[in-house]
Amino acid sequence: MAGAEVVVEGRSSRVARTGSQRFRTVRFVAAGREYQAIEQNPDKPSRWGQLARQGKRVVQFRDLLTNKYVAVSVDQEVHEYGSRV
Repeated sequence: MAGAEVVVEGRSSRVARTGSQRFRTVRFVAAGREYQAIEQNPDKPSRWGQLARQGKRVVQFRDLLTNKYVAVSVDQEVHEYGSRV
């Protein structure tokens, strides 16, 4: 999400900025579902916020149909929530 757009499954999506905090966000479709990728707020006290404060690139993924966070990416390594792998 460092550039102006990302390509997922051959489709290009524009990277936007959120309101006042100005975090990067992008909506995209993968496997027939619509998701939103959101840059992690480093000020949050969570372990993901702590990693962001350490300089890691942390991105949360939200399923827009269920409005639940389904995965996180830390320095381009994706970890699905609910998955033990």
